[in-house]
Amino acid sequence: MGNGYPQTWNLEVFYKGGAGSAEFAAELKGIGEDIARLDAAFAGGASPGTAELGGLTELLQSVLIRLRQSESYVSCLLAENVKDTAAIALNDRVKTLAAKFLGMQTRFDNTLRAMDDKEWETLLRQDPLAEVAFNLGERRELAKRKMAPELESLAGDLAVDGYHGWGDYYNVIVSRAKFADVGKDGEAKILSAGQMHNRLSDGDRDVRVRAFAEWEREWSEQAELCAETLNRLAGFRLKLYEKRGWNSVLREPLQMNRMSEATLAAMWAAIEESKHVLVRYLERKAKLLGVPKLDWHDVEAPIGSSARTIPYDEAAAFIIEQFRSFSPDLADFSDMAFKDAWIEAEDRAGKRPGGFCTSFPKSGQTRIFMTYSGTASNISTLAHELGHAYHQHVMNDLPGLAQEYAMNVAETASTFAEMIVSDSALKVAADDEEKLGLLEDKIQRSVAFFMNIHARFLFETRFYERRREGLVSASELNALMEEAQREAYCGVLGEVHPHFWASKLHFYLTDVPFYNFPYTFGFLFSAGIYARALKEGADFKDRYVALLRDTGRMTVEQLAKEHLGVNVEEIGFWRDAVALTAEDVEQFLAMTEE
Repeated sequence: MGNGYPQTWNLEVFYKGGAGSAEFAAELKGIGEDIARLDAAFAGGASPGTAELGGLTELLQSVLIRLRQSESYVSCLLAENVKDTAAIALNDRVKTLAAKFLGMQTRFDNTLRAMDDKEWETLLRQDPLAEVAFNLGERRELAKRKMAPELESLAGDLAVDGYHGWGDYYNVIVSRAKFADVGKDGEAKILSAGQMHNRLSDGDRDVRVRAFAEWEREWSEQAELCAETLNRLAGFRLKLYEKRGWNSVLREPLQMNRMSEATLAAMWAAIEESKHVLVRYLERKAKLLGVPKLDWHDVEAPIGSSARTIPYDEAAAFIIEQFRSFSPDLADFSDMAFKDAWIEAEDRAGKRPGGFCTSFPKSGQTRIFMTYSGTASNISTLAHELGHAYHQHVMNDLPGLAQEYAMNVAETASTFAEMIVSDSALKVAADDEEKLGLLEDKIQRSVAFFMNIHARFLFETRFYERRREGLVSASELNALMEEAQREAYCGVLGEVHPHFWASKLHFYLTDVPFYNFPYTFGFLFSAGIYARALKEGADFKDRYVALLRDTGRMTVEQLAKEHLGVNVEEIGFWRDAVALTAEDVEQFLAMTEE
C-alpha cells in the first residue's frame, strides 16, 4: 500500500456502530431466541430421540459460532478503549447469554450421558455428527464427573455476577491505573498500562529503571483491589471443585487442555534439567549491560542492533517475507490481514495492555490486538498473533465443536510462526551486531517460557494451596510471587517484580484457569514440529495444516502420536525440544566472548 498498512482495525465489517450497533443487538436477540429453543427441547428432563438430537446438535453449534463471534466483538471494543461504558454493559449481556448457553449445554451433556451405548452409536452415525464424534464423546465423559445438571446450571448462572464478574473487575482496575512518565524531551505525560508496559523493555536502562519503579508504585496502589479480586476468583473455583469432588486444582486446566498430568510433569522435568544453560546466558547478559545482576526489567531489554526502532510497515513486510519461505499460503493470508485492517497496533492512550488474537468464526475472520512501538519484541508478538489467526483460518470450514481447540495447541501455531520469523531473520542478518540482537531476542522467548511462565505456574499452584486455608493478603501474594520468581530464575535476578500477580491479566481470566503452562507446552511442542519442518522441507506445510485442523478433535497425546509419531508423556521428546535452546545459548556465548 502506498500509504502503508493501517494500524487500527476495522470492526464495522462485523456490526456497524460499535457498542450501539443495531446489527449486534439483533445478533444477540437471535442467539437468545435459539438458546431458548434449545432449552425448551431439554426442559423438565426431556430426552429427545436420536434423530431430533442430531438437529439440536447442529443448532447448538450454530449458537456456539455466533456466541464466540459476539464475545470477540465485545472483547475488541473493551480492549481498544477500556473506558467504553457501553461496551462494558454489552459485555455483561454477552456473559449472561453465555451463562444461559452453558446451562443448556449442561442439560445437553446430561442427555448424552444418559444414553445407552446402542443409542450413542446410532447418534454418531448421523452424517453431520460424525465429524464431531470426539467432541461429543468428550462432553459425555466429562458430564459423568460433574454435579447434577441443575446444580451445574445454577453454578453457571451465579458465575455471571460472581466468578466472571470478579474476573471482569481487572478491566476496571486497569482502566483506573495511571502511570506518570517523563520523556526524553523532559515533558511529563500520563500513560496507560499498555503504553507504560512497553517502556519496561526500552533500550535505555535509565528509562527502564524509572518505568519499573513507576510500574511497581502504581500496582502497589491497586494491590488491595487486585488481592480481593484474585481471592474471590480462587474461592469460587475451589468451592466448585469441592462440590464436584475434584481434589486437584490442575484437574480442570488439564482437562480443558486435553493433556495428561504425566505430559505436564515430563515437560517441566525436561525444563528443570536445562535451566543451567539459561543461567549462563542471563549472567553473560548482565555483564554486557554492565550490571552485577539483571533486574526484572533488564531480562527483556534489547542489546545490540535489536534496540533499533523498527517502523510498522517494515515489520509487516519482514514477517510476510519470512512466512513465505515456509508457506506461500501463510504469507498471503498475513498480507491480507495487514491490508484489510485486521490488526489494532496503534500506540495510543486508553488501550488495554498486552496482545491477543480473537476469532470471528461466523464471518471467517480474526482480529489481532497489540500496542506497537517498534521493538523486536513487538515484531515477535505480531508474528505470534498471526500464527493464531492462521490456525483459525485453516479451521473455518469445520463444524463449530471441532473448532474448539485448547489453549496449549493454540499456542503451538503462534509459537511456530514466531520461530519461522526469528530463524529466517538470523539467516539474513546484515552483520554480527544485528545477528546477535536477533539471537538474543530468540533466547529471551526461551527465558519467558522456561522461567517466567514457570514462576507463574509455581505462584498460582502455591496460591491455591494457601487459599484453601483462607484469604491471602496482598503482602503474602507479593511474597509468594517473589519466591516463585527467584526459584524459577534459579536465583540469578537482582530486583524481582513482587506485584507481577497484580498487573498480569492472565491471573484474572475465567475462561481458562492456570493460563500459564499451556504457553510453555505450545513453545516446546512447536519446537518439535519446527525441527520436523526443517527436516522435511516444503512437503511439511500440508502436514502442518492437517495437524492444525485436528487440534480441536484430539488429545495432545493423540495429536503427537498421529502427526509426529512421538509420545509426549515421556521426557525424551521434551529433552530434544529443549536442546534447541541450548544451541542458541552456546552461539550467543561464543559471539559475546571477550
